[in-house]
Amino acid sequence: MTRQLIIDGNLVEVEDGLTLLQACEQAGAEIPRFCYHERLSIAGNCRMCLVEVQGSPKPIASCAMGVADLPPNRDNSPKIISTRSETVKKAREGVMEFLLINHPLDCPICDQGGECDLQDQAIAYGSGGSRFAENKRAVEEKYIGPLIKTAMTRCIHCTRCVRFMTEVAGVEELGAIGRGEDMEITTYLERGILSEMSANVNDLCPVGALTHRPWAHNARPWELRKTETFDVMDAVGSAIRVDARGREVMRILPRNNDAVNEEWISDKTRHVADGLRTQRLDQPYVRKDGRLVPASWDEALAAVAAKLKSANPDRIAAVAGPLAGAEEMFALKDLFARLGATNVDCREDGAKLDPTLGRASYVFNSTIEGIEKADAILLIGTNPRLEAAVLNARIRKRWRKGGLTVGLVGERVDLAYPYEHLGSGGRTLTELADGKHAFADVLKNAAAPLVIVGMSAIARADGGAVLAAAARIASAATSGKDAGWNAFNVLHTAASRVAGLDLGFVPEKPASTDVASFVAAAGKGDLSVLFLLGADDIDTQALGNAFVVYQGSHGDAGAHRADVIFPAAAYTEKSATYVNTEGRAQVTARAVFPPGLAREDWTIIRALSALTGHTLPYDTLEALRAAMYKAAPTLAALDRVAHAPASALDALAKGKGAINDEPFRTAVRDFYLTNPIARASAVMAEMSALVTQAGRQASLAAAE
Repeated sequence: MTRQLIIDGNLVEVEDGLTLLQACEQAGAEIPRFCYHERLSIAGNCRMCLVEVQGSPKPIASCAMGVADLPPNRDNSPKIISTRSETVKKAREGVMEFLLINHPLDCPICDQGGECDLQDQAIAYGSGGSRFAENKRAVEEKYIGPLIKTAMTRCIHCTRCVRFMTEVAGVEELGAIGRGEDMEITTYLERGILSEMSANVNDLCPVGALTHRPWAHNARPWELRKTETFDVMDAVGSAIRVDARGREVMRILPRNNDAVNEEWISDKTRHVADGLRTQRLDQPYVRKDGRLVPASWDEALAAVAAKLKSANPDRIAAVAGPLAGAEEMFALKDLFARLGATNVDCREDGAKLDPTLGRASYVFNSTIEGIEKADAILLIGTNPRLEAAVLNARIRKRWRKGGLTVGLVGERVDLAYPYEHLGSGGRTLTELADGKHAFADVLKNAAAPLVIVGMSAIARADGGAVLAAAARIASAATSGKDAGWNAFNVLHTAASRVAGLDLGFVPEKPASTDVASFVAAAGKGDLSVLFLLGADDIDTQALGNAFVVYQGSHGDAGAHRADVIFPAAAYTEKSATYVNTEGRAQVTARAVFPPGLAREDWTIIRALSALTGHTLPYDTLEALRAAMYKAAPTLAALDRVAHAPASALDALAKGKGAINDEPFRTAVRDFYLTNPIARASAVMAEMSALVTQAGRQASLAAAE
């Protein structure tokens, strides 16, 4: 239902469900605000959004008044609303004067310098002076967490931070104590908040009371070069902005993308920036007499080319790690194919994913945005809070609306929303697949059910059977419903995984050959050369005498074992294609250049191919992508998700095999140390230590 309003002299027609603030903005009026935020509940406590409404004795807070709540005029004429009248002007000046009563006069050192909402609005809507002559109030600083720097004297009690932590992050530890002038925002237990989403409160704070501790006072916003790109710390593919000064990444901030991350990012995504500067590989290395020594590019490439040419094609293999882009995987697969080798794999953790069963068998088919339609969710062997923090926040958002039932098969974990623990292992999953479990009926009765399978569940020896069982559960749950709704979803943890599967970066027999077989063959002496494309999470000590080539950006486990090291660019230093867990292709943008002699990955492989006598037929990134798009057309459909019907799961659901009753574990044990960049970060190491310590203290308290 619509309603007509006259806003600032203009007749507009707006929906009844809008707030007065939203209606005014639709009409082109600018409404200042501090407490109001589109993704948080309405508080109505800053009063900065006052407008004058016909018939009202005083200005009204437009954020808390709905269009439908406006009393009609006696003659049914449109309600007249003014956002620029003298009354409104004086009211806003008074509110601003009140808010600034205790605000300190130290804005020149505020770390929001140049980006402070308070500064902008004080100039636009303030009176330029204050009648307050008494002593200002001072508030002692609070410890909210290691990522949050506080200056609580600046706080105006807008409660954005409280509402975010409670509503979005699901950590109900932040609130207000005291009344009147003694009111303070603090944690209830006077300890830091260890949430994977905590640093988002710094973006929300409009007055500089909460800022980012790791990069506090290191740079001014106007000094930084801003690059819009995408995150690769997990498989969600959050939209981010990388701010750099010179050749150094200074900070990472979220960008709005309603389909993926809304405007939130995880703390790991945001504060991993220091890991981009430390433990970097900035020149080639060759192992001589048991020691890695610096070498020229010609020497390093020649050493690897000689090994590849002399080795039997069946005795060489390649493994792609979690941060590999589609371009380098395509180039490496192409080179290996020209050498006659087929032992390539992007499933570093051993996940039993088979691209021959169709794309629907390994992506998040319901889409991240589709979570908001779900009314029943089954989680299998996953902890989305650690594996995909932003996606977990989307599930919590759906739960807060009501009418959502969540069931979990796996270990008991804190998901920030209630769920029913159905069981720990394969027996429960088998009962669900056979329709013998009560939760199977919950899924069947749901209008939009979701089945989400985690990496740990399918990285086991019976992973193929687990996938097939999950597909049967999803198919049974959607039987007789909308054929376009696909309830089967795989939650990836590696940013490279979906692109690798799209490209067929798997062995000829993916169901029976995997990375573990490569490692075993190397240990037995049956593998001559192992090429690690940023792969560090395999057992590098079990590779025997195999010749190991490591190509990556950081000196992690793979580099320590390598016989030759190729220094490569990190994700902020190259343009590369990544596909997120829902199958959405996204291209990163170069924010800075690689350090030293490091090069983009695909150029290294192109140079190596020339020395092997199998020169790859592309000299530019554009030519490579043209060939890649021809081989995998889905990678060309940028920022789009190809929806697969429920029938696309038929081949997967026919899979057979027994599921053992071993309990499902979560794929991510330490949220902050999941990849080489994160492991090189001092901030991530500190967070990991704090979480580990907090876990130990909780265990001791529970034991007592």
